[in-house]
Amino acid sequence: MGKCKFNTNCVESPLSKGLSKLGYVVGKYPWVFLILPMVISAGLGAGFYFLEDREANDIEEQFTPINGPAKAERIFIKEHFPQSKDFSSLRLHTEGTYASFIAIHKEDNIINNNAFRHIVNLDNEVQKIQTVGSKQTFAGLCAKKNGTCASNSIVGILNEDIKKGIQFPWHGNEFLGSVLGGVQNDSKGVVTSASAIRIFYYLQEDKKNETNQWLKMFIQLMSNQTNKDIAFSYFTSLSRAEEFEKSSDTVIPLFSITYVLAINISIISCMRLDCVRNKVWVATFGVLSAGLAVLSSFGLLLLCGVPFVMTVASSPFLILGIGVDDMFIMISCWQRTKVKDKVEKRMAETYEEAAVSITITTLTDVLAFYIGLMTPFGSVQSFCMYTSTAILFCYIYNITFFGAFLALNGRREGSNRHWFTCKKVERAEGGKKGNACSVGGAYDPVTGAEEEMPINIFFKTYYGPFITNSCTKVFVVVLYAGYLASSIYFCFQMQEGIDLKNLAPDDSYVASYYDNEDRYFSKYGPFVMLVIRDDNFQYWEERARENLTICLKEFESSDRVAKNMITSWLDAYEQHANNIGINFADEKQFMETLPQFLELSGFKEDVNISQGKIRTSRIFIPTANISTAIDEKEMLNFFRQTASTCGYKMDLLVYHPAFIFYDQYAVIVSNTIQNIVFATAVMLVISLLLIPNPLCSLWVTFAIASVIVGVAGFMALWDVNLDSISMINLVICIGFSVDFSAHISYAFVSSEKKTANTKAIDALHNLGYPIIQGAVSTLAGVVVLSAAESYIFRTFFKIMFLVISFGAVHGIMFIPVFLTFFGCCSDANSEDDKDQRSGSGNGSTMHKMMQFPISELSQGGERNHGIMSYYIWQQAFKSESTPSPWTTDPDVP
Repeated sequence: MGKCKFNTNCVESPLSKGLSKLGYVVGKYPWVFLILPMVISAGLGAGFYFLEDREANDIEEQFTPINGPAKAERIFIKEHFPQSKDFSSLRLHTEGTYASFIAIHKEDNIINNNAFRHIVNLDNEVQKIQTVGSKQTFAGLCAKKNGTCASNSIVGILNEDIKKGIQFPWHGNEFLGSVLGGVQNDSKGVVTSASAIRIFYYLQEDKKNETNQWLKMFIQLMSNQTNKDIAFSYFTSLSRAEEFEKSSDTVIPLFSITYVLAINISIISCMRLDCVRNKVWVATFGVLSAGLAVLSSFGLLLLCGVPFVMTVASSPFLILGIGVDDMFIMISCWQRTKVKDKVEKRMAETYEEAAVSITITTLTDVLAFYIGLMTPFGSVQSFCMYTSTAILFCYIYNITFFGAFLALNGRREGSNRHWFTCKKVERAEGGKKGNACSVGGAYDPVTGAEEEMPINIFFKTYYGPFITNSCTKVFVVVLYAGYLASSIYFCFQMQEGIDLKNLAPDDSYVASYYDNEDRYFSKYGPFVMLVIRDDNFQYWEERARENLTICLKEFESSDRVAKNMITSWLDAYEQHANNIGINFADEKQFMETLPQFLELSGFKEDVNISQGKIRTSRIFIPTANISTAIDEKEMLNFFRQTASTCGYKMDLLVYHPAFIFYDQYAVIVSNTIQNIVFATAVMLVISLLLIPNPLCSLWVTFAIASVIVGVAGFMALWDVNLDSISMINLVICIGFSVDFSAHISYAFVSSEKKTANTKAIDALHNLGYPIIQGAVSTLAGVVVLSAAESYIFRTFFKIMFLVISFGAVHGIMFIPVFLTFFGCCSDANSEDDKDQRSGSGNGSTMHKMMQFPISELSQGGERNHGIMSYYIWQQAFKSESTPSPWTTDPDVP
């Protein structure tokens, strides 16, 4: 088979040589490279002193698009409709400063005498809350209208008119749709019963310190409310931010569990029965290296003033997984070097192979996260900045700090000292086995390398030949087709947007309030402002008003809009003009009478008049049936689209404070796709430069796309929405899917075997176990997050579980099989010739090992497994003929 014509090792080759020289230097001066990273980490770790100052947990700032349309719309509303002294919740350009509670009768009517009396008493208790120091009560802090508190009109209405009959949803000029829930009406629209009452307490926004103190005391009062017949839920304008910050507290205890698990699994997977070759301390320092990377990177960014968002708290789990994965790769390459060589030479050979592989994955991971900085969500940007920087430090410390300890451990092994006591022990000679106590230092007398572990032999003798068998390949292709088809199907079932209650811990009072709000008060949603910002609009002309009426009817045609409830100053003014006999079509009379009407009617804030001309005005459109994220998305899209189609005749704008959060629906899909496409393209370029074969680089890129599709599809199956939280994890997806596929692809291309099948077996033999080690240790690092009391961290676990599982399956099953389909990835040079020249462990003897007839050890052609496999491997060196039934090498007779 001819050598591939297109080879891109012009970058890989010098990089490999350069890293080989670095390995030699690290092996020669290990103490320098061990101590220096610790000193740097100690210095940069001082940045954690500023952690509290750098915390940025403003939900609007971090979880809404930075340049979302609603934020520009809010600026316009604030400039053209400034807040007046008379408070109106309908006209707020923000959510305002407020407290609220919902009272729900468990079995009966909430407005019966007993239940209502309890609510009135509770309302009195709330209004008596006094702040510490200034002794301010609600009466002194409340938002006022006409000199009196503007809140709690429902209490007065129920007190005065319950016997006369209360109309719903409008009772006179009061809208009750947002304060009475689960309402039953008679034929005349009179309320006969209600399941829930919601009471608001709006406060002045210019007394922040005092109002914040009052709100906290309100929460304390409501948390102690109990009643056998009435259930209470409560909320304040501070609640989301405060409960969001508490989410991070729920995950802090899990960090210790994670590190204990990672250390134990790493140690167990690196343990050897040989008391000299044992890698217990190597594994421990590999985990420590990842910890130093987190300390250094986070400390550096905190010193630089980079905001620390709560989502960053999941980054250390990721860094631990990446660091441990790279550690296993380096240990695997170290074990294939000759034990009799000097440590410097062994380190050079280790770096020449392993460091290139982890350089590829580090570059792809870092660039994937830096591309994530393009997203318009502050939480994603902060996470990507901290994580990408930590991955860089993790790489640097792996090839310095961890490499230095690997060299020191190599010196200990070279002098045949016990792994724990460091005392010299009896040397195991030739093929003799070492043990855990007094005899150690065994090595393979043929290859000169450390004895292989049984799992490596399994990959070479059993799994590799099995997976490259023709029948198995057919099965793998069919399995992959099913995986891909189901993933694509579920991708179209994915929901978008983050439910704000998910930002709080599971047991938070916020979740209860949101649930009750959706259950009892979703029939009528917020009143959306429809702003006419065309200062040339002729309000007095009949044709102009007809156009506006047609536009309003388009809005009312939707199920998302409540019928016959639009609040319009223009309609009220027209009716007033007809009553007093004003010629409404006359511009002069229209403008002269308007200011007086606005002052008396309460619509003064809805019309901006400057220099005798109406600059802007607004009308309020009530929404309906908004209870889910899908409803919010559809409502937002409908309002904006309808405003744009009407806008060819008039310049219209729609706005509500909630649109700030709804804006995520407009950008989440496009930005996720943009990040994935950009990152995948960068991955392809890096793979082309560092993996010395273009076709195999394309397979790496293919693996990225395949894993992302799988994760996205199964996200929907696992009830994970596409939002800014899962967007972070999809960026992670790119990095981890590269890790597994790049390691295998690089090993495949670098293999000196002759055929595609034997290259795949060789790659699995060398890296199958490190991939399993990395996958298991990473999953162990994140599995504890499944117990977190926070949606954010549970989502991180779910997606990481999918990423690691699918990535590992691609690495040890799909990619090796697909690589064998392209002979261009094979090398023409004879492996035996190369092995004889290099003296490596990949020579003809190892080739003969693959050909040993494992069937000879059993009768009737049945294959023995278990403890016999190791004997088979040893005896393979004595065999000169009869290939294995699993062999796929066409050159074997």
